Amino acid sequence: MPAPAITSAVSRHLAVRDLDRTVSFYRETLGFERHESRNDSGLPVSAELTRGAARILVTVGDAVLDSTGERQPRGSAIIFLETSDVAGLRAEIAGRGGSPSPLEKANWLKVRFFELRDPDGHTLWFGQSYHVADSPDHVPAGKGQLRQMLPHFPCDDVGAASVHYCGALGFSINYQQSDLGVMYRDSVTLLLIARTKRHTGIGSCTVYINNADELYAELKSKGANVQGEPVSRPWGLRDFDVVDPEGNRITFAQTFE
Repeated sequence: MPAPAITSAVSRHLAVRDLDRTVSFYRETLGFERHESRNDSGLPVSAELTRGAARILVTVGDAVLDSTGERQPRGSAIIFLETSDVAGLRAEIAGRGGSPSPLEKANWLKVRFFELRDPDGHTLWFGQSYHVADSPDHVPAGKGQLRQMLPHFPCDDVGAASVHYCGALGFSINYQQSDLGVMYRDSVTLLLIARTKRHTGIGSCTVYINNADELYAELKSKGANVQGEPVSRPWGLRDFDVVDPEGNRITFAQTFE
């Protein structure tokens, strides 16, 4: 039987009070390994700990600054770690002297999970997705009535917005005129429409993706207005936001599936 693996690509920087205590907890209780820090975050790092796809950077202090310059106090982080065997991992951590919470099911997320805190109070969620194929609400992909949504984003300058979506977000133009741009990337299509009395304000939508960290790096390198690094949410998403020059917002979200 293979050992439980942490499969989600998570990288977080945490403030800690006692470096030795933190390293001991992550190594002895959670099964992480300590490495020589690559220090590629541009932030001071006291130790780097990894297990599978998860990477934890720690710094001794009351807080750390994230990549956007926001202050993250010690004990404030919430980290979701996807695992290949949530029950097995919980048993492993308990056997190492940890105190994980009982296993629970979040049915609306289709995630089975448990929680525990590290010595500084940072919250760690470990989860594994499941599917209830015989649920009366379950509809297999491609079988239901609704197939796909088509967001409409108002723009003062549709032409300039189209250029931005191509250059910064990796879209292509399917069709364009002065007041309309049909943009597509992969299997996603959105409309850029002229901002009028009828179509005012801004638009927003969530696009579900395969790899949040990979797409974040791509869009950041292309000059997109990325609002922060990907964040793993306790409700089963790892996401980040992008705002276009017109104020429209797209959330790119990777599910823990």
